Formats: sequence, structure tokens, C-alpha cells
Amino acid sequence: MRKGSSGRTRIFSILHLRSSETTEKMPEDCYTERPLLGGAIVSTFPVRFQDVSDIRQVPDHQEAFVDPTRDESLVFELLDLKQDVGDDGSAVWFLQDLAMEQDAEGFTVIEQSGVVEAQGLHYRNMAAIVTTAVGQMAISKGRQGREAQNIVKVYLANLRLKEIGTDVLITAYEPIIINPCSDSAGTVGAGLAVPAEQSGRMPMAEVFKMAVSSFKVNDWSLFGAA
Repeated sequence: MRKGSSGRTRIFSILHLRSSETTEKMPEDCYTERPLLGGAIVSTFPVRFQDVSDIRQVPDHQEAFVDPTRDESLVFELLDLKQDVGDDGSAVWFLQDLAMEQDAEGFTVIEQSGVVEAQGLHYRNMAAIVTTAVGQMAISKGRQGREAQNIVKVYLANLRLKEIGTDVLITAYEPIIINPCSDSAGTVGAGLAVPAEQSGRMPMAEVFKMAVSSFKVNDWSLFGAA
């Protein structure tokens, strides 16, 4: 197995496939169920989020989507289960790990949830469990240095599929303040980010909740399960 820079273990390689999508409408945004990892997994979120793999290479244990007009992004990641991390603090642990991996400054945890069962997400007789955490940090885009850090709110959900030894991470990034030196400033402008509601868009907190609550596994063989 290969390891990423954070030491988190990637568990498999999958070819990206595409299938048909059904679009629905809500007052703030259009959203649709999106196929992930060849349709073995699905999740629902706004269509404005574009598949990053159409632009650049994405690690084969991830699916990443971005709205370049707002510099918001949504990432799905499949990892080996972190056996030494307790359920009650797992989302915060992964959020802290993410901050370290991205060389963030000013990291703070804003809120965290308790442990709950994921309704409708079961393998055999064992339900997945979920914890969530929200944090804020200063991070740079790509290879830019700390002088170009943006203040970003990060939403993270950890779905633990213990029966098949997998930690699923769903992470949403919402810019709060864009640094004038950041690459993002040329697209969305520097300074305070425009609230989603003012742009006729679904707030990122709601995008995150929708993506997590609609997450579903169609094909458990993706995880090597019989």
C-alpha cells in the first residue's frame, strides 16, 4: 500500500467512470446525485461543483470537486481505518491531521459532534458511525507560500466502516478571507468572501450536510468485501 504525505494509507486504485445524473432544483441551487469511484458510491451536492479530475490528476483514493467561481471545494477520501483513533474524537483528529498536512496556521476547532449512527449505511449487520467537526485555519493554495494564505472554514465528516476497515472522509472548504497574494484573488477577488446567499447559492454548511447525509454505497466490492 502507498502512503500520502500525511502518513494516511491509501487502500485501493479505481478507474474513474461516469454515469447518467438526475438533476433536481431547490431555491438556492441545482443539485444532483453524483457517481463516485465509478458509481460504486454516490452522494448528492450542487452541480456547480466541477470534477477536478477533468482539470488535473487526483489521487486514486479521492474524488474532488470545486466551484472555481467561489473557490469552494468538496473532497471524498477513502482510507484504511485508523485503529488507534477513538470514535468520539476521530473527526477532530483528522481535521488536525489535515491542518498539519497543509502547513496551516491559526488552526482552531469551532465545533464538533458526538458519535451517531449513519442512517441507511450498513454493511451486513454493522452500521457505519459518523462524527463531524468544523474548524478554521489559514492555508495556501497549491505551492504558494504562507504569504498567500487564505482564511478558510473547513467542515469534515468521518464515516467509519469498521466491518471493512475503512475511514471515509468528506471534507468541505469555504473561504472566509481571500489573501490579495493568493491565486484565488484573481478569480473571486480579495478580501471577505461574498456570502453564498447573496450569490444565490446554497451555503457551504448545507452543501456539506447534504453530501454527508446522502452518501451511499452501491457496490461494497469496492472495498474488497464479499
